[in-house]
Amino acid sequence: MTLKKVLKLMVQSLLLMAVLSPSLSIAHDIPSRVTVHAFVKPEGNLLTALIRVPMEALGEISFPLIGPGYIQLSEADFQINDAARVYITESIHFYENDIQLTEKTLEEVRVSLPSNRSFTNYEDALENILSPRLEDSVDLFWRQGVLDIMVTYPIQSEASDFSVNPQLATLSNETSTVLRFVLPEGGERVFNYLGNPGIVVLDPRWYQAAFRFVAMGFEHILEGTDHLLFLFCLVLPLRSLRRLIPVVTAFTVAHSITLIGAAFGVTPNVLWWPPLIETLIALSIVYMAFENIVGARLEHRWIVTFGFGLVHGFGFSFLFSDTLQFAGGHLFSSLLAFNVGVELGQLLVLILVIPVLNILFSKFVKERIGSILLSALLAHSAWHWMLERGEGLSAYQLQMPLFDYIFFAGLMRWGMMMIVIAGAGWGLYELFRRFNLIESFSTYGPASEEIAD
Repeated sequence: MTLKKVLKLMVQSLLLMAVLSPSLSIAHDIPSRVTVHAFVKPEGNLLTALIRVPMEALGEISFPLIGPGYIQLSEADFQINDAARVYITESIHFYENDIQLTEKTLEEVRVSLPSNRSFTNYEDALENILSPRLEDSVDLFWRQGVLDIMVTYPIQSEASDFSVNPQLATLSNETSTVLRFVLPEGGERVFNYLGNPGIVVLDPRWYQAAFRFVAMGFEHILEGTDHLLFLFCLVLPLRSLRRLIPVVTAFTVAHSITLIGAAFGVTPNVLWWPPLIETLIALSIVYMAFENIVGARLEHRWIVTFGFGLVHGFGFSFLFSDTLQFAGGHLFSSLLAFNVGVELGQLLVLILVIPVLNILFSKFVKERIGSILLSALLAHSAWHWMLERGEGLSAYQLQMPLFDYIFFAGLMRWGMMMIVIAGAGWGLYELFRRFNLIESFSTYGPASEEIAD
């Protein structure tokens, strides 16, 4: 074969690939978002999982089609069962007492219409899966259908501890899962998560929930850049244990109050509330940084910290409310555990930051100049955050509330919180005054130093 013929074949192959590539991309197109619904119920010596997946997520399976693209259900048994195994049963793993359940049986697989609403409760979902299959006379485009499956796992007892590791994120760019765990006594635990959440304990004991929320709180404070910068501004002029006790204690008590209040529904259920809190958090960094620059009287810093701590507590509550589903029936213990995790994260930050600052100010730069430079950098970053978040907040239209019983009930809850806040503030003042912790600030701080030193 001559070089000319080889080049000609290569060109023809490239042209053929170019023609076929659009159709291939359509055939294996990954949907932007799908929602998976699931019920899990232990009963006797059997764990039953009912799972519904939109068929648009099964793009790698070639279903037999008729007409303009209707699925030929009578000839699709192999493909439907293959899709159930490849996409679902091999990607979702159940555990009994921390031991994976490897033995499973795919009991039933059924294609349902998109208008089918049987997955609102366990009984209706089970009845639908066990009902006669759709016939070819039903004109259903395969991408519009939903795949319902029933899979069972032999277990030792329905009273065991069950958990699941659902790895269904590959079904789409953003896979949302609504999983309901039906308790043996009849109640339900509802989970709603995105992507792969890791191992989820379906009905956690109090210590299991506590351990998970301690880890969540610890990770949140380390991943929250704005909270870390606030802490950095806070400790910049205060680097001894005696001077840190009042401000750290005030911050801890304040954010604990609003975090607990938010968990019990004190916060307003309006769209502008989260962006307002995020804007105020950025403002808190700007304020503390400017206070470091001008050299404020640090005996009052614990009061300012207490006020901003209330704001940061609402910020912590946004993550806690999203993860509350993993607490099971242990709301209060999980709340305390989350708070403990936050405090441990803060303690770790202080342990790492304070020695670094001491070395920096003793070896490389004078304390006053270093405080001004670092605070200016923090204020610059936080100022831009505040403007960006404020711009997002301005997009919401504030409206007068309806003065109904819901408004007055919320007003009473806010009034009770204000009483708690006032009592906590007074208690902190008396505590610090009794142990002479406030007076120790009066002769310390960047304001007392001269740049020329």
